[in-house]
Amino acid sequence: MSSLQQRVSAVGRTTRSFFDQIGAGTRFVMATFRAMRDTQDWIPEFSTHARVLGVESLPIGIFIALFTGIVLALLASYSVGDLVPPYFVGTLVQKTITLELAPVLTGLALAGRVGANIAAELGTMRVTEQIDALETLTFDPMSHLVVPRVLASTLMFPVVVAVAMLVGLLSGWVASLGLLDITTPQFLKGVRIFFTDFDVRYGLVKSASFGAAVALIGCRAGLNTQGGAQGVGRGATRAVVISAVMILVLDAFWALVWLSGRTIR
Repeated sequence: MSSLQQRVSAVGRTTRSFFDQIGAGTRFVMATFRAMRDTQDWIPEFSTHARVLGVESLPIGIFIALFTGIVLALLASYSVGDLVPPYFVGTLVQKTITLELAPVLTGLALAGRVGANIAAELGTMRVTEQIDALETLTFDPMSHLVVPRVLASTLMFPVVVAVAMLVGLLSGWVASLGLLDITTPQFLKGVRIFFTDFDVRYGLVKSASFGAAVALIGCRAGLNTQGGAQGVGRGATRAVVISAVMILVLDAFWALVWLSGRTIR
């Protein structure tokens, strides 16, 4: 086989593998939707996963937003300097926190915590044959294990991000008062002058999509785990990496479909 044929064959295998993965992921998503009909299986598990994946993730979101708000206030003041009125610091902090940094930074942090948690937990169950035991007892792993995690992550990510938005805005306000000599009326004027409810809605919808993607990727990585403890580690790592990439892809997607052509009102 010539060098050119080898390269073409390699490209073909890579392309086929890529589309195989897309097809398998799509089938997994559809199976998850179908399993949502078995409410008696996932409803009892939902609250537990909402607490583990959402409530226990609040400290991470708060910690990230606390320092993000401070840094944003300082960067805004440094960037605009004396070129614009001081209240624009409040505008820049509010817009950046609600539209982008709170959802994305919190989502990336939770991709590590939530995605790895789900993949490791389900991966351990897979290699120890607990999932096989559930199937033997006629439990559907999709409705019993996947659906409650996906729904809990989808609903709780916006809660964590909403708290992060508030904390980031408050920390930016405190930094403006203590470090930039900007008064409270000036900061609040900047926050209000260009604020719309779309800012918050955009960030929360985007974070819900992040939560669904992280949970689905973590569940699929966990259920496909092979090879004992090393396989569990590889599955958790794969889930975190793919989740982080998917968050960035979804971030660009929402910007294209929802922000493109939109003007501030």
